[in-house]
Amino acid sequence: MINPARLTSDLSRLRRETDMFLATIESLADREMTEPTLCEGWDRAHVIAHIASNGNALVKLIDWAVTGEPAELYASPDAREQEIDELAALPKEELIQKVRDSADYFEEQCERLKGEIKTEELDLHGKPVPATSIPAVRVAEVVVHHHDLDTTWTIEEADPDSLLNAVEAAVRTMRAKNAPGMTLRTEERDEWVIGDGGQEITSDREGMLAWLARGDDEHIESQGELPELPKW
Repeated sequence: MINPARLTSDLSRLRRETDMFLATIESLADREMTEPTLCEGWDRAHVIAHIASNGNALVKLIDWAVTGEPAELYASPDAREQEIDELAALPKEELIQKVRDSADYFEEQCERLKGEIKTEELDLHGKPVPATSIPAVRVAEVVVHHHDLDTTWTIEEADPDSLLNAVEAAVRTMRAKNAPGMTLRTEERDEWVIGDGGQEITSDREGMLAWLARGDDEHIESQGELPELPKW
């Protein structure tokens, strides 16, 4: 089971990040919903639709953790894309309500993690995720995709621990996709080793996330030429 105090803290941060995300998307004009984002191939409506879809899908990780029965987040990659396309086509207010509903549902279902955990480590698209980190996975999704919307909101506005969740999610992705060997260090004294850890790369959490998630290397320092990162 998740320590109740930790779960309360994680969900409190998740509400904060979700409320900021909602404030941003509520401020968008209808015409701004079709503008491009930092997430290749998706306009803003698709990024918002992904957050709505993801909240419901991650509940399946909770099901897996508490029942011991493996579960896929989506029936197939095509099914995922179709669901996101359908949500993105909704009128703006309907889509925003879907985000609210899925956020509420996910938070409600997280209470089940206070009970017995039958599967301690889960598989998320080939990435091992501790059951105790499911709320943090959702925090990371909201922070990264809020950044993807490319509005006046910046990742510096996220809670420091939420930024940490997001960088950890990016590191899991790099490991799962066999990124080049790197040792990542942040000004906040975090450290991660990927592969053989051969190349030392430093930044603050904001800069590290921007680079790992979307290739923005403006605030990255390296001992040599930066490696080419696998796409998410």
